[in-house]
Amino acid sequence: MAEEATVAGLIAEAARTLADEPTLQQTLDRVVELAVSMVDGCESAGISLVTRRKIESPSVSDPLVARGDALQYELDEGPCLDAIREHALVESGDVAADPRWPRWAPRAAAELGVRSMLCVQLYTSANAHGALNMYATTRDAFGPDSHHLASTFAAVAAAAISAARTEEQLQSAVQTRTLIGQAQGIVMERYSLTAARAFAVMSRVSQDANIKMVDLAREIVDTRRIPSVGEARDD
Repeated sequence: MAEEATVAGLIAEAARTLADEPTLQQTLDRVVELAVSMVDGCESAGISLVTRRKIESPSVSDPLVARGDALQYELDEGPCLDAIREHALVESGDVAADPRWPRWAPRAAAELGVRSMLCVQLYTSANAHGALNMYATTRDAFGPDSHHLASTFAAVAAAAISAARTEEQLQSAVQTRTLIGQAQGIVMERYSLTAARAFAVMSRVSQDANIKMVDLAREIVDTRRIPSVGEARDD
C-alpha cells in the first residue's frame, strides 16, 4: 500500500511538472529527464516518435541513446521498434544474449555497452505513437517495480505530449491565419481588390508557383508585393 502511494505521488508530481512545460520540445525533454530520475535502473532515456511515417528521436538524454535509437532505425529492429509496433512493454535484462534482435543487440552491447533495455509504448494520438526508451549499462537493471512505474508514467507522458502537440498546432494555425490575413490586406490595398478577389489571386499564385499559401503570404508581407511565379520562393 505504501509503495502504491509512493508511485501515485511520483506520477502526480510528474503530471504537474509536465503540465507546466510551455512547448512540445520542452515537454519531450522533461519526459526524458523524469524517466531517468524516477525509474530505478534507468541510466539514459529517449523518446521515439512516429511522424509522417518516419520514426525519429526528438529528445534523448545523451549520445548513447541517440546512437542506440538510430541503430535500431537503421537496422529496422530493436526493443524501441517492438514497443512502437507490437507490445505495450518490451524488456531485456541481457541485451547481448537476446535473440530477438540478432543484428542490433550485439552491436548495442559491443559498441555502446548497453546491457538492459526497458521500452514502453506511447500513444500520443490515433495515428501517431512512439515509445519511451530506457537504457542501462548493467544486466537485469529493471525489475517489476520499474515496469509498473514506467508503464504508469508513460501513460501520463503520452497525454502530456498529445496536449503539447495540440497546443503547438493551434498556435501555428493562428499564426498562419494571421500571416495570410496580413498578406491579403496588403494585396487589397496595393491592387484595390476586394477581400475575396485578393484571396483568389493569392491562391492562384500559390498553385501556379507550387508553394504553400503561408510561404507566399510571408513573401508578400516581406516584400509588400505579389511575386511572379518565377520569383516566388518555397522556403
